[in-house]
Amino acid sequence: MRRNKLLPYFLVSPYLIHFLVFVAFPVGFSLYLTFNTWNIISPMEFVGFGNFIRVSQDGLFFKAIFNTIKFLVVHIPLQIIVALFLAETLNQKIKFRPFFRGAFFLPVVVSGVVVSMLWQQLYGFDTGILNRLMSSVGLPKVGWLTNPDVAMYSIAIMATWKNVGLYVILFLVGLQTVPPQYYEAADLEGASHWQKFRHITLPMINPTIFMVLILSTIGGFSLFIEPYIMTGGGPLNSTLSAVLYIYKQAFTNYHMGYSATLGFFFAFIILMVVFIQKRFVERGDQ
Repeated sequence: MRRNKLLPYFLVSPYLIHFLVFVAFPVGFSLYLTFNTWNIISPMEFVGFGNFIRVSQDGLFFKAIFNTIKFLVVHIPLQIIVALFLAETLNQKIKFRPFFRGAFFLPVVVSGVVVSMLWQQLYGFDTGILNRLMSSVGLPKVGWLTNPDVAMYSIAIMATWKNVGLYVILFLVGLQTVPPQYYEAADLEGASHWQKFRHITLPMINPTIFMVLILSTIGGFSLFIEPYIMTGGGPLNSTLSAVLYIYKQAFTNYHMGYSATLGFFFAFIILMVVFIQKRFVERGDQ
């Protein structure tokens, strides 16, 4: 009987150990850091709410948030539209359909560092393929990564190409759950393809759209590798994302307490954005 009572605890112990070591302790330690200053080498110094006051006065951090939002404004709609279009196409009976499904998903499993380096070469001002093609037809070269007004949008397009395959798969799953009887009834009524898509497909895959919206938002707020590799946050901090700024505060300036405060503040912003999205989508269903 004692062995039977201890067996459940034994079975869940790996998860509990993982949770305590890799979740509870880091979060608790980070929360403790928010009330201290620490550069890893010197002892911690308690500053109370000093780090929180510093966040409210940090204009560069709010610029990084604005840059991230600017990225999301392009990335999320583009990703949803492209992924849904590709999923709708791949859901039809076309030749080489399994090949195309695998090809669109391939960039997802490729390292983000590798993809960023490849697109960095593609966006090159003098030697990049895009500017070479534009020059060949008489168009002026574009500073895809050197123009502050263009750089973040260029990264958004690249990130969409990198991640769209995952959302194509999710939309494909959603599309295949739509009962075919609905389309058959619509065909009998003489509905067009657009009418079937608008009045049958979109309402039926609304939960999938919401999931893709949430995942795209969280992934977009986590933007780090692309600006870190391609621009370093430049030019003129135009591609400095919030996560990249937090990273620089922690591992470049060694402001560990302040970076932890920024992390909690940024996590709260993400939580509020996701909550607003959820409320908006639920209201749209009513």
